[in-house]
Amino acid sequence: MTTPISAIAPISSISGIGAVGGVGATSATSAAGAASGTNFATALGNSLQQVSNAQTTASNYAIEAATGQLTDPAQYTVAATQATLMTQLAATIQSKAVTAFNTIMGMQA
Repeated sequence: MTTPISAIAPISSISGIGAVGGVGATSATSAAGAASGTNFATALGNSLQQVSNAQTTASNYAIEAATGQLTDPAQYTVAATQATLMTQLAATIQSKAVTAFNTIMGMQA
């Protein structure tokens, strides 16, 4: 007997980005972000922690699969794919941030 495939959980978005004051944000938006306690550093830290947690989960499933304790191999496949996508997203964001920083520094010369 086969078991039905469960729904894949969505990758959580980077929380708090809407509350971060930045380019084009009004002072009210920036004040609201500061008042709620969410800033860019916090949002970035939380997001990187989510990436780390996804990688740890995938690693744990890989160990369970290798030792024969994992009953549903789809769990490992989903966790590994999710960890890969989240890592790629983090690397892309980092690359874009460095490029933006270098562009801004180039404008000051």
